[in-house]
Amino acid sequence: MKYYPVFLNIQAKKAVIIGGGDVAERKVLALLKADAVVTVISPELTPRLKSLAKDKSIQHISRSYRNNDLKGAFIVVAATDSEVVNRRVSADACCLVNVVDVPPLCNFIAPSTISRGPLTIAISTSGVSPALAKTIRKELEKQYGPEMTAYLAFLRKLRQRALSEIPEAAKRGRFLKGLSSEKMLQMLRTKGVGEVKKAAVAKLDKILNKS
Repeated sequence: MKYYPVFLNIQAKKAVIIGGGDVAERKVLALLKADAVVTVISPELTPRLKSLAKDKSIQHISRSYRNNDLKGAFIVVAATDSEVVNRRVSADACCLVNVVDVPPLCNFIAPSTISRGPLTIAISTSGVSPALAKTIRKELEKQYGPEMTAYLAFLRKLRQRALSEIPEAAKRGRFLKGLSSEKMLQMLRTKGVGEVKKAAVAKLDKILNKS
């Protein structure tokens, strides 16, 4: 099966997690990072999930899964160790549903991801080898390190400046394209974010001085 790749806006959307173990915890943290409204249904929780429930970051329903628990959900994740429960969740869901590590019971799968500020890189083998996806993710994490977060924060501000100070669309487009060129990425990796910032600002100043 080939999957259709997509990035979802789940801000303020209801997400229901069935299960309270380590796998469920990882799913909850990812959903919270995307600003979903998370409900966890499980008799037991990991210490981290208990802490999140205590400070009201998530809603916890302390019992096993029941019919109608998915009402109003935008996205559902079944992360229990019971095949019977996971199948029930999959059958009951009339929305996006993921049964962890059981692709036939899902209508979407979660890729292995890298996050660097606003940059997200998703890797999937369409369920063939999650282990290989993780290996590739680790390779890419080295290639796109924490410096990328700082550079993107800088680019956000510089882009706004370019939009307001370079009136010619073609000239502005060439400048913005250059900020994301292979040359700039190579400089970022070899010389660091400080040198890249200096080079980018110098390019902008040169354009403005010529105008």
